[in-house]
Amino acid sequence: MEKHIIFEDEQIRAIFLKGSSDALIFSFGDLITRAKGLSINAEKSLAKHEFNVIGIMPKQKSWFPESSILAMFAAIEDFIAPFKTRIGYGGSMGGYAAIKYSALLQLDRVVALVPQYSINPDQVEDLRYNMFFHAELNATMQIQAHDVSAECEYIVVYDPYCEEDRAHYLKLEHVLPQIQTLNLPFTGHDAIAVLASSELLNDFLLHEFDAPYFYQKIRQVKKNSKFYYRKVIENLLPRHKNALGSILINNDLQLDHQFFDPKLKQHLLRALLSNKQVSQQDLLKLGIQVNLPQENRSQLLDYFGHGLVFNVISQKIESYAASAIALNHKFLIPIFAKGSGLVQINLNDERYVVAMNDRQVMKLFKEQDALTVGMHPIVIKKYSDFYLLSYKHLNLSTNEYGNHDFIEDSPETTQFVTQSEQLQSTLNI
Repeated sequence: MEKHIIFEDEQIRAIFLKGSSDALIFSFGDLITRAKGLSINAEKSLAKHEFNVIGIMPKQKSWFPESSILAMFAAIEDFIAPFKTRIGYGGSMGGYAAIKYSALLQLDRVVALVPQYSINPDQVEDLRYNMFFHAELNATMQIQAHDVSAECEYIVVYDPYCEEDRAHYLKLEHVLPQIQTLNLPFTGHDAIAVLASSELLNDFLLHEFDAPYFYQKIRQVKKNSKFYYRKVIENLLPRHKNALGSILINNDLQLDHQFFDPKLKQHLLRALLSNKQVSQQDLLKLGIQVNLPQENRSQLLDYFGHGLVFNVISQKIESYAASAIALNHKFLIPIFAKGSGLVQINLNDERYVVAMNDRQVMKLFKEQDALTVGMHPIVIKKYSDFYLLSYKHLNLSTNEYGNHDFIEDSPETTQFVTQSEQLQSTLNI
């Protein structure tokens, strides 16, 4: 489709995408989809439905300064005059601009996903974006009554549980003459990624507002959105750990190994291993592949009475309750100690040494294989009443949640006993 630049300055670039529709769509870019060649925000979906589009793309993280938009409008006013139906669309910074300049551009409808009211820290405290506020560019950037129109329909999509976005929404509620709200719970600020669908975008732009209809369409899109499940997992996991099992059971996810960041992946694994019997299918859905080991003997216990294991999924030494280890014995390998020596585990009938480097990255080496440069074996030291697990001068310490760290001191949390020794101690009381 034909595209060309119709306005450009230091802050923005406006690109016209010629289509066959009666409506003209103003598609505003966001903080991520900034100006790059002739690319337009949501171009693929808009082109599919042959919309005439003016893509207004930010060149800087400056929230579409009013001076640039006024200059653009003066340059394109005659060009857009034939289009009687005009619709604004954007997310986040783009959603803000679609609302802010709706009266100027004489828009009939605005669809704004997680928009801001202002990034001025004196008006809304939002640590995500306050840093981008520049008084000389954004002096009167808050959305005011004269920026909006009673003839324009405003549709705002946001997560009411996201505190930062809700603060902006409450401000917008007071200034917009009419606002239609679609809630997208537990997605945070990722509405744009979650709702990526050409059919849904077409409905947002043209379909008469009907909340039940839109929610039905949103549910269909969410069901096929990996981004949606990631945000739900991030938000629900701290409060509703059992929900993760339901998501895995009821949805055919097939994520790649980089979909979750390492911190979230560790939280996911702990929630899974602590609350349900984990299957290899569960792990594959989350983009995690492991070899399946097994071991059956008594093991070391930490200060809190939890079993010391090597987690072959996270590749770390951790502690779990006996019930969790019993459910997930293929992944949580007990660590044993008869005397002083190296920390070793048994996988598929082979002995492996547990080694670590100074960045506390652990790795398994077959007993007969050479260590790689920088890796040092973790050592078990037997004392009269307890064991220590040491790396150089550091000792392994545990906490009540089963996480471990290597520290310089030797408090009680660094002392481990075997199950048999604990049992004998109990019988002697």
